[in-house]
Amino acid sequence: MPEAASAPVTRATIGDSEFDRDTAVVRRAPGVYGIDLSAGWTIISAVNGGYLLAVLGRALGDALPHPDPFTITAHYLTASRPGPAVIRTETVRTGRSLSTGQASLLQYDDEGAEVERIRVLASYGDLGTLPDDVRTAARPPVLPPMERCFGPEDGPAPVEGSSAITDRLMLRLDPATLGWALGQPSGKGEMRSWFGLADGRDADPLSLLLAVDALPPTAFELGLKGWVPTVELTAHVRCRPAPGPLRIAVTTRNLAGGFLEEDAEVWDSADRLVAQSRQLARVRLG
Repeated sequence: MPEAASAPVTRATIGDSEFDRDTAVVRRAPGVYGIDLSAGWTIISAVNGGYLLAVLGRALGDALPHPDPFTITAHYLTASRPGPAVIRTETVRTGRSLSTGQASLLQYDDEGAEVERIRVLASYGDLGTLPDDVRTAARPPVLPPMERCFGPEDGPAPVEGSSAITDRLMLRLDPATLGWALGQPSGKGEMRSWFGLADGRDADPLSLLLAVDALPPTAFELGLKGWVPTVELTAHVRCRPAPGPLRIAVTTRNLAGGFLEEDAEVWDSADRLVAQSRQLARVRLG
């Protein structure tokens, strides 16, 4: 008797995935948006910085005349919590090829006072109008095949408590950057991984803002433990990604005074560098 055919896997599409629903904003007034920040994108009780960047990026994409983030710089002022939030945007300048705006995300604390969580300044354009010329010395990271890499389900949680965000991501980490999970960190400050959304949605410019802050911190490979909160993050989106999984490489060259930088490169299935970022993060020493 022939075996029954397996049911086809349904993949989410851009505009119809959990990521799109959880970053959707509601316009309440010109330049003012509301959102319920989802608990599905948290690490312990704090909302992930890349998810927040995508939320603000979506609001600015609605407020500005150009569709795509080219560069966005965020300062994380206080930790965001799941629940209601307000985003206030302002158009700073509009031009033919670029428009610039700023946005703040605010929530209320336990006493009912308004607290600013994150503030961004961004320039938007149209990635579809950029020329195709590429002159670069950058090279995509060399990763083992996906089946020889490891996901969060294969090892211990990187930080104690809830890491709900890992259930929404497809992460397959390079074993060469997983010494920390075995109690043998390499000391090199590197993290590399295949990356996608768990529901199969392909990447777009907005989800690249999530991707640059989605991997475990390089601090783990430096022998440090615990939460590594972002202080400031700047992301550059270079082109629209091709369908298929992304590859992400993150490196840290300097840790001093309790702060480190993380430089991230995001490559698509066509071997194009589609996004870059640098962030400053705080670490706990000792």
